Amino acid sequence: MNEKVPENPSKNRDGDFNALVVVSCLLITLYLTANLMAVKVISIGPLSLFDAGTITFPLTYMLGDVLAEVWGYKVARRVIWLSFLCNILLVLFTALGIVLPYPDYMADTQSAYETIFGYVPRIVAASLISFLSGELANAKALVWIRSRQKRREKLWVRTIGSSMVGYLFDTVLFVILGFSFTVPASELVSMILVQYAAKLLIEALFGTPLAYGLVAWLERRFA
Repeated sequence: MNEKVPENPSKNRDGDFNALVVVSCLLITLYLTANLMAVKVISIGPLSLFDAGTITFPLTYMLGDVLAEVWGYKVARRVIWLSFLCNILLVLFTALGIVLPYPDYMADTQSAYETIFGYVPRIVAASLISFLSGELANAKALVWIRSRQKRREKLWVRTIGSSMVGYLFDTVLFVILGFSFTVPASELVSMILVQYAAKLLIEALFGTPLAYGLVAWLERRFA
């Protein structure tokens, strides 16, 4: 009963497996977190600027860039689809939590739970469509830009250039699908513009430097 299953060295290289799993798990976790945070809209004065998920969402693109850069488009696409599945599971089980019975003394907690997770399905539905479109466009654009570059070391051109394409798909679809009829129509355009600019700014200031460090470490590890 205690006999270990023999490893297959040709299929189970610990370094590859661990690094890919860690990057994939971080991407999925940040994506789920962004969808939960998206229920809260940040505003300054009378304007609704962007949802709170905008803070963490660009880091998912950074990790998507790392996946496409190190492991290629096919692997990145598989992780993106896995993220898609994980979001569906999030909606199904949080929805189940809403309908399960609860004691009377937890009525306030139940109300808060319903307020947050009752809105999550719409956010996730919008996010699934926008994330899938944006991330696949981002990964495809990164690979396309890399194939056209003469000097492959210009990673920032690939990360920011591909994000400009991906964020366009993601932001327009997400804001329209997620917030139409819940915020004034006049603010939808401003939300799209501010979110798009905020995502690119976070990508440039934080995402790209992190991508440089992570890609360099992974390439040294697998060199």
